[in-house]
Amino acid sequence: MIKVLLVDDQAVVRAGYRVLLEEAGDVEVVGEASSGPAAVREVARLAPDVVCMDVRMPGGDGIEATRRIVAERGGDRPAVLVVTTFDLDDYVFGALEAGANGFILKDCEPEELVDAIRRLASGQGLVDQAVTRRVITEFARRRRRAEPERGAAELLTARETEIVLLLARGMSNAEIARELFVETSTVKSHLGRAMTKIGARDRVQTVVWAYRSGLVDH
Repeated sequence: MIKVLLVDDQAVVRAGYRVLLEEAGDVEVVGEASSGPAAVREVARLAPDVVCMDVRMPGGDGIEATRRIVAERGGDRPAVLVVTTFDLDDYVFGALEAGANGFILKDCEPEELVDAIRRLASGQGLVDQAVTRRVITEFARRRRRAEPERGAAELLTARETEIVLLLARGMSNAEIARELFVETSTVKSHLGRAMTKIGARDRVQTVVWAYRSGLVDH
């Protein structure tokens, strides 16, 4: 069972998520929180696999909560799925930089939310497919003046760097494989090694690293 913590300041939203997720069969809602500080406490107490995190909460926002969860839990931390009404506001980028593993809109279809939770629980990062390229493009624009970190490029082999750059353009593994004329399994293997080297838990954080480190500067 995938253990999920629901974080939203509106009780009716949490109740709706609970009903939806518990119908999935492989998801257990282990707790709820109505603010960022409460979410941090509940993560420490309940050790969920995934946190569905709202970002705009009057009692303490989800960005700071995500940052604290990442800092305090380290490698033991749950995956954080940001669930928001807005696809391109500062909250989204702030959450990604704070260490969120995925992003999805509140008006998504029910099965999309369940699928997102399953993907994050299995270690796959996720940005809502309808806005993936828009998010990455905007992230690139905001980071276009970043200077490369010393040694950032040297961490990866030429092939690993090539794959990370294509990933940062919003390509899937299959699209990268077609671009490079290799098997999808080869892409997965190289990407996995690259993620291990840079300490990224998933694809989303790999893209964030690519821009933050200056590997991608346009």
